[in-house]
Amino acid sequence: MNANPTHISWRTGLRMTRPGFLVITVVACLMGLASAATGGSIDAVRAVATVLLAVIAHASANVLNDYHDALNGADAANSGGLFPFTGGARMIQNGDVSVLDTRFLAQALALFVVPAGLVLAAGSGSGLIAIGAAGMLIGWAYSAPPLALMSRGLGESAVAAAWWLIVIGADYVERGAFSPLPALAAAGYALLVANILLINGFPDAAADASVGKRTLAVKLGPDAAALLYLCLGLLAHGWLLAAVALNLLPGPVLWGLLSLPLSVAAALQLFRHRNEPDRLRPAIVLTIGAAVVHGSALAAGLAALA
Repeated sequence: MNANPTHISWRTGLRMTRPGFLVITVVACLMGLASAATGGSIDAVRAVATVLLAVIAHASANVLNDYHDALNGADAANSGGLFPFTGGARMIQNGDVSVLDTRFLAQALALFVVPAGLVLAAGSGSGLIAIGAAGMLIGWAYSAPPLALMSRGLGESAVAAAWWLIVIGADYVERGAFSPLPALAAAGYALLVANILLINGFPDAAADASVGKRTLAVKLGPDAAALLYLCLGLLAHGWLLAAVALNLLPGPVLWGLLSLPLSVAAALQLFRHRNEPDRLRPAIVLTIGAAVVHGSALAAGLAALA
């Protein structure tokens, strides 16, 4: 291993962050900003800064994940992943970058987010520091030993918590205080994001098991994991119905139910091909689509109230 990282071009660095997945963070921020708009006007500069910092934090976590999956051998052992959805960015394994390059980029992105986040918190409130610190901790603990939550069947829970916090944080930046609205509105979205990780674990299960990564797809097996996927999808949408019925959330959030057909279609595909992970690409696309449609439609519903 070289003593120093090699030069990483911006194009290479962008590919290392798995940019296709960053959209789920953009959608989470839009949800939080729409929630805040129901209580007052939005500061455009803060809004843009919020989205950029959240995306960079997500990118850092993605790169850190590739670094640790290189160290534990999971990505090297993965010959059945469905790129670009599973198996990491594959850039270390393809010889495009080194392990040291990957660690350097993950650290550089994180070191940018921390001081920039403190500046944003100075104009928003100290509560943002707590939200940001919790999010960064989850991003580190997901991949890195000694916690390595992804290897203990806790990765999906960690991901759900992280994206729930992004919505709350985006609202806090504008509102300058905590509100129950983003926390309640984001619960279903968090579950749908967890489902992305859950279904992505199916193609990677054999490789993960071979290096001791006990993801839910590995721990539960395909039958139980597919059933859990269905339950999470139904719970995400059922929560909106229940919250509106109980007057916990305003009626326009029901626009988020537009993603229900996508979730159901993905669940049917998963049940059909749960033992044929190489045929799960359409179900993975539907899963990502369900989260994006759910969050975007819910954000639109909240924005209509502003």
